[in-house]
Amino acid sequence: MIASSPADVRTPIAAQQPLPTLRLVFLLLGGLSLLAGLNAALLLLDLPAPLTGARLSEMHGELMVFGFLGTVISLERAVAARRWWAYLAPATLGLGALSLLSVLPVAVGQTLIVLGLAVLNLTYVALWQRARADEVAIQALGAVLGLGAAMLLLGGVGFPQTMPWLVGFVALTIGGERVELARVGSPDPRLRQAATYLSVGVALSAGLALTLPQTGVRVFAVLTLALVGVLVTFDVARKTIRMTGLPRFSAACILTGYFWLALAATTWLWAGPLLEGPGYDLVTHSVFLGFALSMVMGHAPIIFPAVVRRPIPYHWSMWAAFILLQVSLFARLVLGDLREVPWTWQVGGALNVAAIVVFLLVTVTRAVKR
Repeated sequence: MIASSPADVRTPIAAQQPLPTLRLVFLLLGGLSLLAGLNAALLLLDLPAPLTGARLSEMHGELMVFGFLGTVISLERAVAARRWWAYLAPATLGLGALSLLSVLPVAVGQTLIVLGLAVLNLTYVALWQRARADEVAIQALGAVLGLGAAMLLLGGVGFPQTMPWLVGFVALTIGGERVELARVGSPDPRLRQAATYLSVGVALSAGLALTLPQTGVRVFAVLTLALVGVLVTFDVARKTIRMTGLPRFSAACILTGYFWLALAATTWLWAGPLLEGPGYDLVTHSVFLGFALSMVMGHAPIIFPAVVRRPIPYHWSMWAAFILLQVSLFARLVLGDLREVPWTWQVGGALNVAAIVVFLLVTVTRAVKR
């Protein structure tokens, strides 16, 4: 998720891109998917929710991963690629996710998601032609896993069985970005080499996890842990955490995100495939809330302005959403799933939703007030 530079905006190709107002429409699709996913989360927690329906609960994972994260990732990549057709990715991903909740057959929405991820893969081809860099290759591997997961779901494979593919999609996309940023502060070639080799291993082991679950999931976990170790070792966040303001806030989000991804991988390494129950809840929400959402919070004040051309100034209130997310995740995953303390799973889940809502409110408010 690398923002376009000011020089990019002045290029003739950039003039062919959708205006920031139209980009807001794509971003709105991702936001609606996020809100629908949060509504579904409340239903799964057996808590009151604005909307009800069995189909809404069933689509929770696809709404969050493809509808929200996929749309936001592909939108940012389209801005970086400076190709009008790249915006078909966030459009079809957002519309596909929302179609899952309509009267249309589920296969219609899943097909749109597959098409959106196919366009995202083509976007990485364009980015690779511009700069054949390791970080682009790593993110492209993530997009391949995302497309593979969407195709498996369309083919009838259960969501839990595709988890290594989905985790790889998110982890390699964000990991590739962190490799590029780490190169700014540490040009050590060992970073690029190790991260690239491990990313290839993560992608291959995701396929192994589908055919030989007991072995493949554990291999995937080991390689993911190794990738986290490499990223943490070289990440510039280890230096910026000592600063103040936005650099410290972003660094705290990033380093905490690494912790949650490592926790999920460690759980897989210890327990093997997890398709239901507390262990499954721990892995999925460690990755998609603890890792992915923490990273989104840390990057939002930097990435979103490049997408919508509107500044989101840092404010201390951003810490409120971050701290609430981490505390509620600890209550839900550590006390609820691991220790099985009564009531903590449900309360922690409800506070997870509240943390994301607070993050949205703070971000929108800061963008409006500048």
